[in-house]
Formats: sequence, structure tokens, C-alpha cells
Amino acid sequence: MKYILIFLALAGIVVSSLALREHYRTEGEAPCDINATWDCGIVNKSQFAMIAGVPVAAIGIAGYLLMGALALRRAYGLLLVPVLIGLGFSLYLAHIEKDVLQVWCVYCVISLGIISLMTLLVAAAVIARRRRPAESS
Repeated sequence: MKYILIFLALAGIVVSSLALREHYRTEGEAPCDINATWDCGIVNKSQFAMIAGVPVAAIGIAGYLLMGALALRRAYGLLLVPVLIGLGFSLYLAHIEKDVLQVWCVYCVISLGIISLMTLLVAAAVIARRRRPAESS
């Protein structure tokens, strides 16, 4: 489980880094500018792409780094907190993309998939650890 979660955290760092690159891109067409519905450039340059002056993608990188470190330590109980926060935040951003901007970012959707999978795996690990002592009694 530890290695799967570390791999997912690294994948999240890569995807968030690509989104951060789009945030700072000043020239040329975004590589994920697919059509009017899918355009990372629009999403990553919108008013919703920053929180208190910090790019959302940079927050994602920091979050995935924390999750990877906690996975490395097998601190699944502690890891449950940031994955749930990350999932909630990703779902909020998906709402912004769908209902406000009406444009999707491929990187953001991939990140939502990663954090969703991490949440399921961490929740399963926490449940499994809590059942073990009960079954041995």
C-alpha cells in the first residue's frame, strides 16, 4: 500500500507541476487547449487559480509532498486528513470548472482522479488497521 500511495503522490506532483507551468505560461498555446470545453490555460489563469497570492497548483504540489511523506511513514491515520481535505478541495475546483468557468482542465481532472483513488486506498488502510486488533481478540 505504501508504494502505491507514494507513486500516486508523485503522479500528483507531476500533474500539479504541469498545471503550475500553465499558470505561468506567457506565450504560445497551452498543450492542453483541446477545444472550448477543455483548456487548462483558461482555468489556470482564472481568478480561481490563486489563493492569497499562491497558485492553487503550488498548493497541490505541497499537499502531494505531504501525502507522500506520510505514506512513506505508513502514517495512514494522519494521511487520512490531508487526502480528505485534498478531495474536498478538488471537488470544489471541479464545481468551479463545471458551473462557473464552464471549461475543464485536463490536469485538474487527472489530479481529482489521483486524490480520489488515494482517499479510497487510505480509508481502506485505516479501516483494515482498525479491524486487525478487533479480530485478534
